[in-house]
Amino acid sequence: MCGIVGVLGNNEVAPILVEALKRLEYRGYDSAGIATVQEGVLDRRRAVGKLVNLSDTLVHQPLFGKSGIGHTRWATHGAASVKNAHPHRAGKVAVVHNGIIENFRELRAFLAENGIGYETDTDTETVALLTEYFLRQGNAPVDAAKQTIARLEGAYALCFLFEGEEDLLVAARKGSPLAIGHGNGEMFVGSDAIALAPMTNQITYLEEGDCAVITRTSLEIVDINGALANRELRKVQIDAATIDKGGYKHYMAKEIAEQPTVTTNAMHHYLNGATIELPAPGVDFTKIERLTMVACGTAYYACVVAKYWFEQIAGIPVDVDVASEFRYREPPISKGTAALFVSQSGETADTLAALRYCRAHADSILSVVNVPESSIARESDLAMLIHAGTEIGVASTKAFTCQLTTLAILVLEAAAQKGRLTPDELAQRLDDLRALPGILNIALGIESACEAVSHKLAEARDILFLGRGQMYPIAMEGALKLKEISYIHAEAYASGELKHGPIALVDQNVPVIVMAPRDALFEKTVSNMQEVMARGGKVLLVSDKKGIAEAGEGTWETLTMPEVPDMLAPILYAIPAQLIAYYTAVAKGTDVDQPRNLAKSVTVE
Repeated sequence: MCGIVGVLGNNEVAPILVEALKRLEYRGYDSAGIATVQEGVLDRRRAVGKLVNLSDTLVHQPLFGKSGIGHTRWATHGAASVKNAHPHRAGKVAVVHNGIIENFRELRAFLAENGIGYETDTDTETVALLTEYFLRQGNAPVDAAKQTIARLEGAYALCFLFEGEEDLLVAARKGSPLAIGHGNGEMFVGSDAIALAPMTNQITYLEEGDCAVITRTSLEIVDINGALANRELRKVQIDAATIDKGGYKHYMAKEIAEQPTVTTNAMHHYLNGATIELPAPGVDFTKIERLTMVACGTAYYACVVAKYWFEQIAGIPVDVDVASEFRYREPPISKGTAALFVSQSGETADTLAALRYCRAHADSILSVVNVPESSIARESDLAMLIHAGTEIGVASTKAFTCQLTTLAILVLEAAAQKGRLTPDELAQRLDDLRALPGILNIALGIESACEAVSHKLAEARDILFLGRGQMYPIAMEGALKLKEISYIHAEAYASGELKHGPIALVDQNVPVIVMAPRDALFEKTVSNMQEVMARGGKVLLVSDKKGIAEAGEGTWETLTMPEVPDMLAPILYAIPAQLIAYYTAVAKGTDVDQPRNLAKSVTVE
């Protein structure tokens, strides 16, 4: 989602702001801008499109000053245009904002009654206009900002810059993350620590409802009740290698290649010989009678895979919901139900809202996240970190496989606690899991084959994915990956549902990708695949050596995978799904790492 940066520095701030915004490009954006104060004068520059357009603007119309704010905007209210780009300015104040101001229409009406009109299509402009209104009433800048914040409803991370104030920023968060960086006679604001990494590793994370008043030598934070708050100062280490492409053409390619390493890292934190060690306080699965799992996008598909595992291996009934629908159903949650939330960022707005709904109903709150300081992690009884490292590509790859790996560990712990696995059986399962990174490394050897077939797939307008059982959610994930970065329409179906309608779409122009390891459901999947082939459909069969030998004849193309125990197949088969999407997008020439209209972390509803 939108990226925010603010700097009270000792040097010219414009190039520092632009460089920090570059580190936030992975969040997704369609316009950008900065504002600075020099000798008391507030000014700004904005541009539509990539940051290079803003850089070009600054060459011809430079901004000077050692205090400033910057923003990359992902459009919500109003199209991507210069007038709608941030920072928004009204008189003596400029504002950058991530989130949605839900009551902006009411505030516009209030402002109109006081003779103040608006120029943009955005909700954020209302924040600037309201702050300027309070300034005109004789309020000091900090008081004007605080009065404005008190009137806002919705989700926001905000940073205010004022004319005549070269040593002041005001920042606030409600529903969207915001971090304060501490330097040597300098202070910084950022949407996350990545933006601030070159400047400082001393970070204070604002908590829900906090408002911060920042100068070069001080930080004062008040909480949602207006009381002074003492927030922890943390030392955050972000390895420069994790935010560098490392010789790869795209971050997505690098992150696909990192999966053997990061899954090893995830396991290292939880496995100790033949036992599993969960972080404190752990979880008592003997008291859990039902599990509700909630997530969005790729994380939702990880939940669907885990549903098969929890039910088949641990014997726990599972409900899986899309977060954006969950809380509006107001689902009844029975006694003995735990709620489990999966989110890479730990800030996904819909998932966080669902967690807060469950807080009042479920016996315990569990989460699987990548960011330990995130809202979802902090509001959970038990947070399982996936240890995937920073993921820059908008299309999730290594985070997905680390989510599955972490969920698999949680499933095995549940099965062991419930007596569904003996100690010897658990030890064997853990040995299988430890072997997974090596198998993933072997699977990456299909890269050239995926590249070759993707040149053919790139010519299609529509592509279908099929899978049965735990491979069905991997088919859905494959379709999602393909359409989000290649812009080819792709859909996934449970193989057995093909003849209940989707087979009408099959012809020689619609490739059908079948995810089918040689497992208990293989024969049934092959029968559905044969139905496609009988109607002239082009089948790309992704299976292991035995599966290809038995069913590869007559297919359009095949990709051969290593053999793995059934439980690990979904993690392994994520690799060809990702590589097919990646190379198809490359063949089409799309923006792989920053696909149109998408954001990395969705912090608004």
